[in-house]
Amino acid sequence: MNVFDQWRNAAVAKPLAESIRSIAGERPIRIMEVCGGHTAAIYRFALQRMLPGTIQFLHGPGCPVCVTGTDFIDRAIAIARAEKTTVASFGDLIRVPGSTLSLAEARAAGSSVEVFYSAMDALEWAVHHPDRTVVFLAIGFETTACTIAAALSEAVRRQVKNFRILSAMKTMPGALHALLSDSRANVDALILPGHVCSVIGSQPFEFIAHELRIPCVVSGFEPLDILESVRMLSCQLVEHRCEVEIQYRRAVKPSGNVAAQQIMEQMFEPVDMTWRGLGSIPASGLGVRREYSAWDAASLAGKTAPSKEPPGCRCGDVLRGSIRPEECSLFRKACTPDRPRGACMVSSEGACAAVYQFAGAEDEH
Repeated sequence: MNVFDQWRNAAVAKPLAESIRSIAGERPIRIMEVCGGHTAAIYRFALQRMLPGTIQFLHGPGCPVCVTGTDFIDRAIAIARAEKTTVASFGDLIRVPGSTLSLAEARAAGSSVEVFYSAMDALEWAVHHPDRTVVFLAIGFETTACTIAAALSEAVRRQVKNFRILSAMKTMPGALHALLSDSRANVDALILPGHVCSVIGSQPFEFIAHELRIPCVVSGFEPLDILESVRMLSCQLVEHRCEVEIQYRRAVKPSGNVAAQQIMEQMFEPVDMTWRGLGSIPASGLGVRREYSAWDAASLAGKTAPSKEPPGCRCGDVLRGSIRPEECSLFRKACTPDRPRGACMVSSEGACAAVYQFAGAEDEH
C-alpha cells in the first residue's frame, strides 16, 4: 500500500465533501490558502469541483519564487556578471523574469550561474572552487531559511570566506498581517502553510484569529488533509469561532521545531523585505546578522537601474488574492510555463502554473 493512499481515498473524500456541503450551507465562503503546495494540490486533485460553489479558494503569497521581486533578480544578474563570481541558485528561480533578462538568459549570455538543490551543496561547490566568490541566492520562507542558516553556520565554522549569501528570505506572519489588515482584503478563512508551521509552529499566527477575527487551520497537503481543513473552517464560521486549529497534527506542533528556530535566530536577523504584490513589509525578511557580515553579499551588487515589471503581468494581483490566474490577459497566451512572463507561471507552486497544468484535472476525477 502506498503511504499516500490513506490520504487520497475517494471513498473517504466524497462523504467528507458532503459533510462540508451540509455544514457550510448556502453561505459564500472565501478561503485563502497561503502555500503553493496547497494551491497545486487543490487543482491537481480537482478539489474545487467536489465542494459547493459557494466555497471559493483564493491564492495568497505562498510561493517563494513568486513573491521574490524583480529587483532581486536584477541584483543577482549584476553580481553574476562580476569577474570570478558565480551565482548559486535554486532551479526555478533562474527562470523568473528580471527587468530585461532572467538568470537563465544571463547564463546563456556568459554569466556564471550554477543551479543547486540546497545551500549546503552550494557551500561544498565553493570549497572546491576557492578561486571564485560564490553567492547563494537565499529565497524561501521559514521552511527553507532554517536549512540556509545551517549552511551559513557551517561556512562560518569552516571559515569558507568565498561563500556568501544574498538574502530574499521572507517570514510569513508579517506578510499575512499586512495582507489581511488591508481594508480591500475579502477573506473569510485561512488555510495556513503546513511546512512553515512545522518549523515555527502555529502560535505565531494566533493574531489572525484573535486580532483580525479570521478562522485558521494548519493543513497538510494531501486531498483529505485539505478537505478536512475546509470542514474545520466551515465549522468555525458556522459556530462563530475564530481559532488557529491544527489539522496537520502528524507534522505540526503549536511550538514548532525549536532547534530550527534557534539556528535561524543565531544566523539571521529581521529586516524589511519587498514582496511581489505587497511591497515593502517591515521586519518580514531575514538578513545575515552583522557579526557574520563577511558572508553577506548585500553590498556586492552595487547600484542597479530601477526594476520594471513585465508589461501586462498581474502576478501581484494574483498573490494578493485580488484576481484568479485566468483573469490575467497574458494567461495561456503570452505567458506559459515554457515562456513565462511572470513569476507565478515559473514554479510548480505558482498559482498560474498550477492552473495551467491542472485546470483540466476535473475531467479526470
